[in-house]
Amino acid sequence: TRAHDLAKRTRIFNLATSLGGVESLICSPAVMTHGSLPVDKKAELGVTPDLLRLSVGIEDIEDIIADLQAALDATLEESLVLA
Repeated sequence: TRAHDLAKRTRIFNLATSLGGVESLICSPAVMTHGSLPVDKKAELGVTPDLLRLSVGIEDIEDIIADLQAALDATLEESLVLA
């Protein structure tokens, strides 16, 4: 999905669930924290394949925004090419 591709493209965010640290994390709940749930239960909870969870750390806010913008732009371009 575009959401998972976006998560993998970020440079500041680590693709992980909460580690209790101060770094920025990005998580795809549908395959990570809620991956073992049946599809109907995920739907009931609103956990869709395009859902991302961000935990923003202490990195510079401008760097965080730029990182997310670059990942959004890159995945948008790819999704337009594939359409």
